[in-house]
Amino acid sequence: MESWLKNILILAAFCCECRGDRVLQTKGVETATEGGQIKVACHYETDDPNPYLFWYKQGENDFPKYMLMRFNFGTGDNATEFKERFHADLDANSKSVPLMIQRVQLSDSAVYYCALRPTVTTGDTTPLQKH
Repeated sequence: MESWLKNILILAAFCCECRGDRVLQTKGVETATEGGQIKVACHYETDDPNPYLFWYKQGENDFPKYMLMRFNFGTGDNATEFKERFHADLDANSKSVPLMIQRVQLSDSAVYYCALRPTVTTGDTTPLQKH
């Protein structure tokens, strides 16, 4: 396999701001070796004592897909296709919720978004993206 194929590019959104709350993703591009592990950083600012943090994955020419949700108390939730290799822990002290991807695959190349509120919905009558 070509050496350039072993590197996986993972893009993170730089910043998302909503209603005075703020999410910061400082790195624009992350690189990992196929089969390895990578951590995509996400820091947040909010006055909410019980914030809910969400991760979304957007592949090329695709819409953002819900991956997982974390909150201060409890374990949160992972979408079915993201249960095995994707993990995140909300750290209220450092106000961060880094996304860990294990056994990185070429198909993991995507833009990863961290959000304080749900931004993608499903169903026949609800919008895909809240405005």
